[in-house]
Amino acid sequence: MTDRLQLYLHQMEVAASDACDFIKGMDKNTFLSNLVVQRAVGMSILMLGEAVVRLARDNPEFLIEHPDIPWQNIQGLRNRIAHGYFDIDLSIVWETVSKSLPDFLDQLQALRNWRAQGE
Repeated sequence: MTDRLQLYLHQMEVAASDACDFIKGMDKNTFLSNLVVQRAVGMSILMLGEAVVRLARDNPEFLIEHPDIPWQNIQGLRNRIAHGYFDIDLSIVWETVSKSLPDFLDQLQALRNWRAQGE
């Protein structure tokens, strides 16, 4: 695994973990009423998406080798947040951070372990 690939995977893990940590102990209504947490989660998703964009640019074959990870969805949400921040559907952000990101972190961990073993 190249240094750059490891860096991007690490950046994804940090950004996704941060987003999940920001909502720890919250329900959807609390999230929807907390602008600071919404912005923190949005920035984390933006950072996660940017790492995927760079990974796609530098290692496009890696994305092809792992089609089970929703790379396009991550990039799409990143683009939506980066370019349409006044029109973000916070319910989608909540679903992403409360349900999709924990699954993504599991996939990422399995992927990193698999790659570390050289398989």
